Amino acid sequence: MAQAGQELRGPDGFRLRLVRTGAESDGELLEMEACYSGVDELPPEHLHPSQVERFEVLEGAVRTVIAAQPRRHRAGEAFEVPAGTPHQMAGDGPARVHWEVRPALRTAEFFERLYAMLERGGDAADFGQLLGDFSAEFRLTGGS
Repeated sequence: MAQAGQELRGPDGFRLRLVRTGAESDGELLEMEACYSGVDELPPEHLHPSQVERFEVLEGAVRTVIAAQPRRHRAGEAFEVPAGTPHQMAGDGPARVHWEVRPALRTAEFFERLYAMLERGGDAADFGQLLGDFSAEFRLTGGS
C-alpha cells in the first residue's frame, strides 16, 4: 500500500516521491514530488477522467502538451490540467516538480504497479491489465 515518504523509480532516472497519499487525506489529495534527470521523451498522451492535476515547477523546466498546446514551464511557474483533458509532460533537462492530484483515487497504486511492471519488463498483456484495473484514474487517448 502506498504511503508518504515512499519513493518510486521510473525509467531514465525518473523519481516520484509520495508526500501525502489519499489514505492520509480522506481520498481528497495525492501530493507528490517528481524529479526528472534530463531531457525525457514525452509519455503517451493520456487523460484522467475525473481528476484535476496541479503542478508547480520547483527547479529546472518541463515540457507539456495540454489539450494539443505545447508549452515549456520554468521554475516558479504553476499550471493545471483539468479533468478529462488529454496531456503529456516530461523533463526539459533536470527538473523537480510538486504535483497534486484531486481526488486521489488509486493513483499512487497505479504508479506503484506501473513502475514495478516496467522494472520487471512487463509485456503488452501486463500493460493492458494495468490500464483496465485503473481506468478510473488513467486512460490513453490514442494521440501522440
